[in-house]
Amino acid sequence: MSPMTAEQARDPDHFPGLAVAIPLGVQHVLAMFVSNLTPAIIVAGAAGFGFGSPDPAPMIYMIQMAMLFAGIATLMQTIGLGPVGARLPIVQGTSFAFLPVMIPIVAGQGVAAMAQLTTAAVIGGLFHACVSSCIGRIRFALPPMVTGLVVLMIGLSLMRVGVQYAAGGVAAQGTPAYGAGTSWMLAGIVVVVTLGLSFYGRGLWSTASVLLGLLAGYGVAAAMGRVSLAPVAAAGWVMVPQPFHFGFAVSFPAILGFCLMGFISAIESIGAVSAICEGGAGRPATDRELIGATSADGLGTALAGMFGAMPNTSFSQNVGLIAITGIMSRHIVTIGALFLILCGFAPKIGALITTIPIEVLGGGVIVMFGMVASAALSILSGVAWTQRNMLIFGVALSIGIGLELEPDAVSHLPGTLRIILTSGVLPAALVAVILNLAVPDRVSAA
Repeated sequence: MSPMTAEQARDPDHFPGLAVAIPLGVQHVLAMFVSNLTPAIIVAGAAGFGFGSPDPAPMIYMIQMAMLFAGIATLMQTIGLGPVGARLPIVQGTSFAFLPVMIPIVAGQGVAAMAQLTTAAVIGGLFHACVSSCIGRIRFALPPMVTGLVVLMIGLSLMRVGVQYAAGGVAAQGTPAYGAGTSWMLAGIVVVVTLGLSFYGRGLWSTASVLLGLLAGYGVAAAMGRVSLAPVAAAGWVMVPQPFHFGFAVSFPAILGFCLMGFISAIESIGAVSAICEGGAGRPATDRELIGATSADGLGTALAGMFGAMPNTSFSQNVGLIAITGIMSRHIVTIGALFLILCGFAPKIGALITTIPIEVLGGGVIVMFGMVASAALSILSGVAWTQRNMLIFGVALSIGIGLELEPDAVSHLPGTLRIILTSGVLPAALVAVILNLAVPDRVSAA
C-alpha cells in the first residue's frame, strides 16, 4: 500500500485501508475505554448498587449500555444521519460533566432512582438537540473564563470520589478496612504505572496508559486474592438492550439539571470539533459541522437514556490522539465505534469489569479527574486576568464550591433549587455567565 499523502491524511473522507484503519480504530477505543465506563460505575456506587453490592446485574447493564451507546453515538458523528452528526472523526463517550448533577439525585436511593435519571436524560437530550442550531449565537456568553471555570468545577467536584474509592469505597467508611495500607498500595500502583507509561511510553503504551495501569493494579490484586471471577461465570453471552430498563419517572430537578448541563456539554463539543478541524484539517469548523456535532450529542444522550445509559459527549482525549497520528479519517473512528457496539452486546465484559477492586479503580479515577482539572487550567491560561475577570472568577468559584461543601446552607429552599445549587458546577456557571454579561468590561491591572 502506498503511503498517504498529506492531503489524504487531512481529508475526513479518505479511507486509508483496513491495515491502517483497524489498529488505529482500536487505539481510539483504548484511549477512551476506562473514561467511558467510569461515570456509570460512579453513579451505580452513589445509588447504592455498585461494587460489593449483592446484585451486580444493574451495574453490569449500565456498563454494557455505556459501551453500546458510545458506539452508536460515535456512528452518528462519523457517518451522520441527515443534519445530525459532524461527519468528522469524533469519538463519543459517557460524560463526566453530568456527574455533579446526577450524584445528588441518586445518592443512596437505589435502583429506583435510575428511572428519574434516565428519563431526565431523554428529555434533556431532546432539549439539547433542539437548541443545537442556536449554540453558535450564544457562544459570546461563554468565553474561556466561563468554560474553564466549568471544567475546573467538574474536576474539583469529583476528586473526592477518587479518594473515597482509593481508600476502599463508601461502603467501607467507618470500618477498619477504610483507608488501609493495602488499599492505598493498590491505588498507588495504578497511579505510578499510569504516570510511568504516560511519560516514558510510546504509541499504544502511552495512549492506553490508564487502562494498562488498571491492568497492573488488577494483576496485583488478583495475586493478593482480591479478585473473584464468579460474576463472569454467571453472566450470559449476549445482552439485549431494553427500552426504559429502569422505568419512567419524571423528576423536575433532574430534568432542569440535565437541560442546563446540556449547554455545557454543547460547548465542550464545539471546542472538540474546532480542535479537530484546526489541528487535523488545518481549517476552522463550519457551522454545519458544529450544529451537526451538538445535535448528535443531544440525540445520542436521549437515545442512551431511553435504554438506561448515561448522557454522552465528545471525548477530548481522542482529539489529542488525532493530532498525534496526523490522520483525520472518520472511517477509522467508525471502526472503533463498531468495536464498542460489539462489546456492548457481550455482558461477560461488563461482568469482568465489576470484578475490579474498587481501590484499583480509585487509582485510575484519581488520574482521570486530575486531568479534567488540568485541562481547565490549560483553558484558563489564555484568559486575560484583569481585576474584573479575577473578581468574577473568584466569586463564582467561591459560591460553587461553598454550596457543594455546605449543602445545608440552602436546606430551606425547594427540592429542585436545592439539588441545582448544591451541584457545584451549575451555580458556579450561572454566576459566572451572569456577572460576565452584567459587569462592564474594563481593563484593570490585576
